[in-house]
Amino acid sequence: MTMTLETTNLNCFTYKTDELQIELLGGVRIDTLDRMRVTIKVTVANRKHQEYLSNPELAGLSMRHNLDLYNDTQVEKFVRRVAEKLETGTIALTKAISDITGQLEEYRLKQLDKQETRKEKVLTRDEREDAIQFLQQKDLLSKTNNLIGKSGVIGEETNRLLMYLIFTSRKREHPLHVISLGNSGIGKTYLQEKVGELIPEEDKIEITTLSENALYYFGQRELQHRLVLIEDLDGAESVLYPLRELQSKKFITKTLAQKTSSGETKTVHIKVEGPVSVAGCTTQEQVYEDNANRSFLIYIDESNQQDERIMAYQRKRSAGTIDRVQESSIKQLLQNTQRVLQPIPVRNPYAEQLQLPADVFKPRRTNAHYLAFIEAVTFYHQFQRVERVDEDTGERFIETTLEDIAAANTLMKDVLLRKSDELTGACRNYFEKLKSYLQAANLTAFTSMQVSKGLRMSITSTKRFNLALLSSGYLTKQEGSKPYQYEVTSFEDYSQLQNSISTALDSILVQLNSPTTAQHSSGPTKAVRTSRKKSMAQQLTRKV
Repeated sequence: MTMTLETTNLNCFTYKTDELQIELLGGVRIDTLDRMRVTIKVTVANRKHQEYLSNPELAGLSMRHNLDLYNDTQVEKFVRRVAEKLETGTIALTKAISDITGQLEEYRLKQLDKQETRKEKVLTRDEREDAIQFLQQKDLLSKTNNLIGKSGVIGEETNRLLMYLIFTSRKREHPLHVISLGNSGIGKTYLQEKVGELIPEEDKIEITTLSENALYYFGQRELQHRLVLIEDLDGAESVLYPLRELQSKKFITKTLAQKTSSGETKTVHIKVEGPVSVAGCTTQEQVYEDNANRSFLIYIDESNQQDERIMAYQRKRSAGTIDRVQESSIKQLLQNTQRVLQPIPVRNPYAEQLQLPADVFKPRRTNAHYLAFIEAVTFYHQFQRVERVDEDTGERFIETTLEDIAAANTLMKDVLLRKSDELTGACRNYFEKLKSYLQAANLTAFTSMQVSKGLRMSITSTKRFNLALLSSGYLTKQEGSKPYQYEVTSFEDYSQLQNSISTALDSILVQLNSPTTAQHSSGPTKAVRTSRKKSMAQQLTRKV
């Protein structure tokens, strides 16, 4: 007769037979499927079997041992020792341990399934209606950005909305990724954390540090369509490669060897599936170039004006004049809007006519990001778009509008500008500050020491940036001067690049808005329109 392993007490599993009581102290780990280490305690428990003992005083005595139930040699030695010391039968104990091993395997798989199954919040009818009504408002992006600000995200108007939409893309088949860049202590982690608070808890995983193989030990579907927030990429160097593979291939695999219960070595294939949206922070743009190529790069506002805004908020919070109840209710509303968004496909009828500015470096990957971000904007507006059905495939989808493209262009101008700049973000920020300082001081030539004092920067960083600018042709060095004096070759290079990017994006919109283009892109053939609002109302009725 098969006995049941009692797992109610997580610190001590129990298993009883007619003669024995077997306890697993500390339970069993569920994150290492290639082994089953337990601390086992065997007790002769049933008094009616005392008559079979040569020494009745053995009744009630116990034997404890730490062993791997998948190691056949360890199990055999343990059974012989128990049988010898407690005078029990080896066959009964062997069957009991075999039964326990089988039940532990089932238990671990069930626990892993529970971990992979997200406990999503069930919205009330009012909560769902409020969220849908918010998503149906005109000027949705502006209203969303306003609420993000009221939730406690200070300044960073463009960056915070861009990041929020990227986080929203986790529900799509091709999510977007973001890396926040800036000097230490400037607010990278704060921005990511505060915008991350607007995403439902069940849809995100926040990570401080990652070990080399950490990603491989998530459940097979535990990461699917989740937002992975990495506080500091500088502490995650060992997982950058699998992280890139998870972003590009949308899955990672690992093959390892493990021993079976019979002692044989068996090859096991571990697979963790995506897709995921990944966000991280770093001060070292060049170190993470491969990861940066797969991500949107957000440069934190380091201006004096932003400093003043943040410090004013800190003073209000310290004085107790911040309405925390309002902030909490806004966060709840934005989380609920995320919950009601459905993973519907997006088609962009204007995609073939969209062109990146010619100045953009690495145009292939940047073009994919550009088109995907436009789709993310459309996806967020799904309650304002007509739902269509492809008559050939039966697929339901929504279409991108010119308003979506215009909004994406506005938010992405700075991203595309940075993608078109041969200087790194930190070097560009220094160069723009340098030019402003020189113009304000009415200087044409300067030394590293002058700039270090004027910009209140370390002399080491100043010299490093000056050498980078010199090698790129943005500075010239006066021959024979001691100490070395530099001159700026052009004060207009960045504004010219900005104008080039803006002109290219604006000209595409003008062309798309022309009557001929609008008529040509009025919609796909063989599609039936359905009301998105009516469809969602039907879903709402069914769920309630």
